[in-house]
Amino acid sequence: MVMDASRLRLVAVDGFERAVALRLPFRFGVVTLREAPQLFLRVRIRLQDGREGDGVSAELLVPKWFDKQPALSNEDNFDQLRRSVALAKQAMIDAGEHTAFGLSAAVHAAHHAACAAEGLNGLVASFGTALIERAIIDALGRIEAVPAAALVRDNRLGLTDALTPDLSGFDLDRFLAGRKPAESIFVRHTVGLVDAITRADTQGHRLDDGLPESLEETIAAYGHRYFKLKVGGNVESDIDRLARIAAVLDRDAGGYKATLDGNEQYENVDAVLELWRRIGEDKRLAQLKASLLLIEQPITRAQALSKPVHDLARDIAVEVDESDSDFDVFPRARALGYRGISAKSCKGFYRALLNSARVAHYNAQSQQNGDGHFMMSAEDLTTQGGIAVQQDLMLASLVGATHVERNGHHYVDGMAGAPQAEQDAYLAAHGDLYKRAGNGRARLDIRDGAVSLHSLALAKGLATAVTPDWSAMRRSAID
Repeated sequence: MVMDASRLRLVAVDGFERAVALRLPFRFGVVTLREAPQLFLRVRIRLQDGREGDGVSAELLVPKWFDKQPALSNEDNFDQLRRSVALAKQAMIDAGEHTAFGLSAAVHAAHHAACAAEGLNGLVASFGTALIERAIIDALGRIEAVPAAALVRDNRLGLTDALTPDLSGFDLDRFLAGRKPAESIFVRHTVGLVDAITRADTQGHRLDDGLPESLEETIAAYGHRYFKLKVGGNVESDIDRLARIAAVLDRDAGGYKATLDGNEQYENVDAVLELWRRIGEDKRLAQLKASLLLIEQPITRAQALSKPVHDLARDIAVEVDESDSDFDVFPRARALGYRGISAKSCKGFYRALLNSARVAHYNAQSQQNGDGHFMMSAEDLTTQGGIAVQQDLMLASLVGATHVERNGHHYVDGMAGAPQAEQDAYLAAHGDLYKRAGNGRARLDIRDGAVSLHSLALAKGLATAVTPDWSAMRRSAID
C-alpha cells in the first residue's frame, strides 16, 4: 500500500570540498582530467511534525562535461557548478513546505530560468538541484529510519507526473512499488581515449601502485564482462583503437558486452553512420560489433536533437546523455529515433526514476505500435568512493540497471584524500563493497566483474551509513 508522502522544508545547506588527484589521466571528449574538487553537501530538513535531521550527498566537479565551451577554464567550470548549487539552495529554502519531490518540482522552472539568466545551461542547472535533492532524500530516510528504497517503493517522496505530463495515465505508484535494489550489480569498465590497452603500453611510465594500469590488467584483476569504450570523433583513429581494444576483449573477456560513448565528438548522424559502417566492414571488429548494446551521445549537443537518427537506430540503440538537460528531453529524443537515455546522479535522482518509468511506459506502448525497444543505461561521472559512488549505485539499481559504468575507482586510488579514520568507518559499515589495500586505502571490491549492494540497501537514508569528516575539508563557496 502506498503511504502518504512526508512534507518537509529545507532549513540549511552547507558545502565542503576535498581535492581529488587522479592516478591516471582520464581522456573523454575534449578534456584530459587529472584533478578536480569533490563537493560534499550537508543539509538539514524539518518535517511537518517538527522533527529535524541531516542528510549528505557528494559529487565530483568534473570540468568540460556540463559545459564544454573551450573558452572556459576548469576553474570556470567548477565555479559554474558551485553557482548552480547556490541558486538551488536559496530557491529551495525559500520554497517552504512540500514533499521531497514536490520541493524539487516547485523550484524547477524558476531555478533553470535563474541559471539561464547567468549563462548556465540546463545540465549545470540540474547539478544544483540534483545534489540537494539527494541529500534531502538521505535526511528523510535517516529521520524515518528507513532505507531510500523504502521511500521510493512506498512513494513517500511524493513523485508525480507534474514534470512529465507524458506519463499522465501511467500508474506511477505501481511502478515505484516494484523498485527493489539488487544484491549486486555488474561493473562496466571504461576505456578512456588515452588509456593503456596492454601492459606493454605502460612500459616506461608504470605506477606499480597495486592497481591495474591497462585494459589487459583490469580484466585479469576484476573479471569484467561489461565495457564502455570511448570514441573520439575521427573515424580512422577510432577504428584503429577499437581494433586494438577488440583484440584484448576477444581474447580475455569471454562473452563480453560493450557500449560506445561518443561524448558529443561527432558533428552529425551521417558521421556516426560512417563509423558504424566501418565497424561492420572490419573483420577485426566482428565480435565487438556483435557485443554492442548501444551508442551513447555520439552527436554534439548543438545538433543531437535537431535531426532524426532513425537510420542509425535501425541497427543499434542510440541514447542521449549530455543532451539530457531537462525533464522534456526523453520524449523529444524518442520522436527523433533515440531509444535510450542515461541515468546519472548528477542530473537528478527524480529525473532518473521518472525516465525509467518512461522506459516501462514506452515499451508497453511499443508492443502495440512496434516502434522499438527502449532502455536506460547507468553511467558514471567519475564518482568517488564513499557517498557519491554509493548513492549512484543505489540509483542505478533502483532504475533497473543490471550493469553500471564505474570509472572513479580506476582513475583514483580508493578514497584518496579522505582521512584514514573515515576510510576505516566505510570499511566497517560497508565491508561488502570495499576492501582494504596494502596502503590502507579503502578500495572498491570488484569480484567476478560485480560489486555488492547489500549493505547499501540496508543503510538508513540514501545508501550510506557513514558521514564524512567535515573538519578534514574546506568550506565551499556555495553561499
